[in-house]
Amino acid sequence: MEIACLDLEGVLVPEIWINFAKRTGIDELKATTRDIPDYDVLMQQRLRILAQHRLGLPDIQQVIDGMGPLEGAREFLDWLRERFQVIILSDTFYEFAAPLMRQLGHPTLLCHRLSVDENGSVRAYHLRQKDPKRASVRALHSLNFRIIAAGDSYNDTSMLSEADRGILFRPPQNVIDEFPQYPVVHDYETFRQAFCDASERNLIL
Repeated sequence: MEIACLDLEGVLVPEIWINFAKRTGIDELKATTRDIPDYDVLMQQRLRILAQHRLGLPDIQQVIDGMGPLEGAREFLDWLRERFQVIILSDTFYEFAAPLMRQLGHPTLLCHRLSVDENGSVRAYHLRQKDPKRASVRALHSLNFRIIAAGDSYNDTSMLSEADRGILFRPPQNVIDEFPQYPVVHDYETFRQAFCDASERNLIL
């Protein structure tokens, strides 16, 4: 049995922090794991900027409520779920993801949580576990599943390396250059074909 493990932001939905940065005009919040591979460094930077500008979870959720999946993402995900069991492995937070998951048909999502005070200020973040994407794929392997993983950024590469096959979807050039072993796709049609090619079940589009 094969399971497809997908990143969320940049693969199925826009980057939440980038959209929030555009809405607030705070350019420093545009940084993602494409730019800063160390997730703790990135999150501490984000929390510091939120505190400096007195922005909280309600401000971020207001932006998320106006977002939707990337064009073609829902159709791709529906296609994928007909052929694989699908799990979304993301470094987002449950407090962010609910409206987007609803628009995607409520796929299974494994991500993290935030600590928020009574005023809506984000005080801390809590990882589900260390290196959670790699750990999730490893756990699925222990159940004798074959894993095809796909993501777009540095924080996905441990998941891709642990999987039986890995795919990069619309990655930045620095990730392509550093991880040339993974096929690169830039649209959902070729994404479908990449999953067919990676499968051991002779799937066709």
